[in-house]
Amino acid sequence: MVTTTTKLPANAWLDEQDIREWLVSLAETRDQDDLVMLEQACEMAFEYHKEGVEATGESTLRHALAVAEILESMDLDWETLVAAILHDVQLDDEPGLARIEAAFGASVARMVRDMGRMGFVNDAKGDGIPHKKNQPDHVENLRRMLLSMADDIRVIVIVLAERLHEMRVLKALPEAVRKIEAKETQEIYAPLANRLGIWQIKWELEDLCLRYLEPQAYKDLASQLDGRRADREAYIQNVMGLLQDKFQAGGINAEITGRPKHIYSIWRKMRRKDVGIDQIFDLRAVRILVDTVAECYAVLGIVHGLWRHIPGEFDDYIATPKANMYRSIHTAVIGPEDKPLEIQVRTYDMHEHAELGVAAHWRYKESGGKEDPKFQQRIAKMRSWLELKEEPAESADFVENFKTEFESQQVYVLTPQGKVIELPKGSTPVDFAYAIHSNVGDRCRGAKINGRIAPLTQRLQSGQTIEIITAKEGGPSRDWLSAHLGYIKTSKARNRVRHWFKQQDYEEHLHIGRASLDRELTRLGVKRPDLDQIAERFNFKKGDDLLAAIGRGEVSPIQIAGMGERPEPVEHEEEVAPLAAPPRKKRQKRISKKGAGEVTVEGVGELMTHMAKCCKPVPYDEIVGFITRGRGVTVHRRDCKLIHKLKDEDQVRLVAVAWAGESTENGAYPVDIRIIASDRKGLLRDISSILTNDEVNVLGVKSQSNRKTDRATMRLTIEIENMRQLSRIIDKVSQLPDVIDVHRLVQ
Repeated sequence: MVTTTTKLPANAWLDEQDIREWLVSLAETRDQDDLVMLEQACEMAFEYHKEGVEATGESTLRHALAVAEILESMDLDWETLVAAILHDVQLDDEPGLARIEAAFGASVARMVRDMGRMGFVNDAKGDGIPHKKNQPDHVENLRRMLLSMADDIRVIVIVLAERLHEMRVLKALPEAVRKIEAKETQEIYAPLANRLGIWQIKWELEDLCLRYLEPQAYKDLASQLDGRRADREAYIQNVMGLLQDKFQAGGINAEITGRPKHIYSIWRKMRRKDVGIDQIFDLRAVRILVDTVAECYAVLGIVHGLWRHIPGEFDDYIATPKANMYRSIHTAVIGPEDKPLEIQVRTYDMHEHAELGVAAHWRYKESGGKEDPKFQQRIAKMRSWLELKEEPAESADFVENFKTEFESQQVYVLTPQGKVIELPKGSTPVDFAYAIHSNVGDRCRGAKINGRIAPLTQRLQSGQTIEIITAKEGGPSRDWLSAHLGYIKTSKARNRVRHWFKQQDYEEHLHIGRASLDRELTRLGVKRPDLDQIAERFNFKKGDDLLAAIGRGEVSPIQIAGMGERPEPVEHEEEVAPLAAPPRKKRQKRISKKGAGEVTVEGVGELMTHMAKCCKPVPYDEIVGFITRGRGVTVHRRDCKLIHKLKDEDQVRLVAVAWAGESTENGAYPVDIRIIASDRKGLLRDISSILTNDEVNVLGVKSQSNRKTDRATMRLTIEIENMRQLSRIIDKVSQLPDVIDVHRLVQ
């Protein structure tokens, strides 16, 4: 059964004499300086809370002192106790916060302020914990929200102590309210105490929750336990003393801790295993920590030598760790008075891993599937502080360092319906709107924060309730995409806004894409490919979608212009050593002179071919072969003017030809390009520099200057490897100063 002790009088209302007597009772554990501060805090609380009353009928002052008394039992510092006594002072009177700071310092004032902000839970819970499909996420976000809002770790401890006292006096409320409060405590506050390792609060909260949620099960189980909890604790102390004597005699330095299993834990294990209480062997448990694995097994031998082992109740997780790398030895024995006793043996390193590492219980029981290394570190640091709280100076430094090092990177805000939304720190109402739904974000026109109109650029803080004001139709503003204006923090919101404008500007992008592709096709002198056929290769349904993608800059027009080209062989890429310097590029052989095998004639092998000088085809122009008299096959572009002018009797000499697969490896093809530019000194030198840097061979140059128009026209014959290289050369030359136009000549 849950039993509590208090030094406060039983009556709901306290007078000054009651307060003085309570302060005197603290003199056994507190020095005079602490008592002076606590007395001042009580005087201030008496002034503010004189008429205050809680829902249970208890005075607000007694409630505050009861919370402080719980913290006193945990040996927390005077600042924490003062903040607990005053945590409701500033809610109705903000100037009271300045008075607190003047009397007790900035740390106490900050804790009182943060306690005031914790009222968000009443908004988040609604009628108890919401029963939705996403309930685990909602509950986990509530826990994270609590942990993130507190700049000072001690605030969370005060919150847990306050909840514990509320649960102790919950029986004064109607049954329906008791169940709601108990469910909320079971889902949010008990897991928080578990994560922070505050076992005494965790166990009592869980037992009280079971008492109100499953009253008959609680009553039946309590009656089956042999003896009160105090008796079981005395039993554990006796066992620990026996073991310590044995270990000292054996030369083993061990740390022993023990605890009687609390009612909720017993009930949960009975349900999970579907067994009776007589099959639960860890009602009383002892944990032994040693330095080495060898000592673990030495301890095990001593334990089994003292008491008889219970068959089937032995697990060696040191030899065979669990999947989460949990390591320990578990055994159960018939201990003194013939009562079952569980013994756990592990090293200090194993214990740290079990409590704070990936094997920690709360990670797989309560985390809701979320993994956040920074968040885990924050909790680990909180638990570390609880171990240092006995050293006031060290503890104070720790708190300050914690605030700097582990400042929360997330904010947790509420919808008007109480749903918790997790966002990165620095998020705005626009980010919140898109987190709710993309349609809400698109139609967002304003926001209310805690019921007040706020700008869309305002940074959100944990605990705030956000309401989005929407229009019936319309879309986002382009200003939202400007980083310096500060409308958007999250990539999700930014991507949604871009997507909206992408859909709205389809026609404009289609026009831009068509013009870009036409310009590239003209420059390269190639025909337009069938866009509907190649659209699927770019994951588009039709050619217009592909053109719109070109207009948006998602697809390069050169990719489309060169679709006739085959991809370079994969083997060629794999031959290059990952860290080797690229070999010096060799001069390519001219296909017009040694082209055997570069162009294949259908149905004929080893036939001499050469490229026509009139149209100069390059891979992979559409081509056709013409059988000459004594010179083999001349390869022309299909749109070559000479081919179109052939007489009817010569048409029979045309043959089908195709580019060979290896041509891109060793071939170099002559191409004519025309450059029109304003005449200036050094123009030819600049063009030659580009061609030299790209290792392009120049076969011929013809230049004309018009003095009247001050224009220069150049015709260059160059050797290129493929269409991509040609496009690259044209791009570079066109970017030179005074260059007006660059394009390929096909005739």
